[in-house]
Amino acid sequence: MVRARQEYGDIVRLRMPLVRAYLVAHPDDIKHVVQDNHDNYTKENIDYRLLRRGLGNGLLTSDGSYWTRQRRLIQPIFVRERIVQAGAIVTQEAQRLACQWERCGRDREPFDVAAEMTRVTLAIVARALFSVDITQYARLIGEALTTMNESMAQAGLSALFAFIPSRSNRRTRRASRTLDSVIWKIIAARRASADWPDDLLSLLLSARDQQSGKPLSDLQVRDEIATFLLAGHETTANALAWTWYLLGQNPDAEARLQAEVAAVLNGRPPQVEDVPRLKYAMMVIEESMRLYPPAWAFSRSNIEEDELAGYRIKRGSLLYISQYVTHRHPDFWPDPERFDPERFTPQRSAARPKYTYFPFGGGPRACIGSQFALTEAVIILCTIAQRWRLRLVPDHPVQMYPLITLRPRYGIQVIAERIGY
Repeated sequence: MVRARQEYGDIVRLRMPLVRAYLVAHPDDIKHVVQDNHDNYTKENIDYRLLRRGLGNGLLTSDGSYWTRQRRLIQPIFVRERIVQAGAIVTQEAQRLACQWERCGRDREPFDVAAEMTRVTLAIVARALFSVDITQYARLIGEALTTMNESMAQAGLSALFAFIPSRSNRRTRRASRTLDSVIWKIIAARRASADWPDDLLSLLLSARDQQSGKPLSDLQVRDEIATFLLAGHETTANALAWTWYLLGQNPDAEARLQAEVAAVLNGRPPQVEDVPRLKYAMMVIEESMRLYPPAWAFSRSNIEEDELAGYRIKRGSLLYISQYVTHRHPDFWPDPERFDPERFTPQRSAARPKYTYFPFGGGPRACIGSQFALTEAVIILCTIAQRWRLRLVPDHPVQMYPLITLRPRYGIQVIAERIGY
């Protein structure tokens, strides 16, 4: 995709079977699609059909009036007050993880920090949104979500016909059944409980349709839980994994981060209230998501014919918008492959056009949990940076794995060095 933009410009016709597809890379055209003319662009296409096979018709994959109702229903969970409450959970889980590395640090035993970030963010989203400790299910959920991620990304044309017993279809069905077995247990336990905590699960179970007055079906609740289990932890975990990789390659940035953490926190655990003062930590996260956006691309299909930069886009076309590509656009990002958190000072950020940077999408369909994710990432980053330096294991291959999300294919092996040793 990057080469296509370099060779052919900001709108490129892509050779794909059965569909008329384009790569759209210029911020002005992206703004037109996701914001200015968003009513003309839908998620009714093969990509989201694939996602629905595993996640169902939740907030990520739904469209139209149904999506509008669900978004309004779920929005109160992500207001500022709720994020502050969830911050305590983030700090607790991050501290627990940092303590669990003591033996590895003492013995200089390498471990996969990408897997560790997945573990901690999954625990956080389960506690913060569903008030459950999923330790006993963590392995099952992790394996199921990984399988679904891989099979949905690699399914190919067999995805058009879910009944075909292709390898990818079989893997998706098995993983979906595994995930469902856990989700139905979570729902059943909540229904059987006399004490319902004030969280997303209770909100979903007690909600009523505005028109019919009927509660959401168990399938609707299941779809939202599956969506938030995946989207609520996978993207943040990947952002943090790539952040540790970049810091391991840039010791000056790592030293500056640790200096800020020491100055702002003075040895105490970070809280949500500290995040605005952890300015460099936030810039590190933002620059990491520029280079390795966890959600690296998405698609839309136009309902009616449209025009982009003078080109006629016939109705029913498939438009790909890639954060990975636009975040490297040399017209807006000088020396785009270089890791430079200073790109995200308030002054430099304000000077860039909108949609040169959009790790959480944009327009009405922008990620509902973006502020929670950023806050969570900064707290986890600073909690660990207080105690550990993570050194990359030499010669371990680190490669991008562009599935639905952008993962490191072989993980990121590190050795933890205790601060002060």
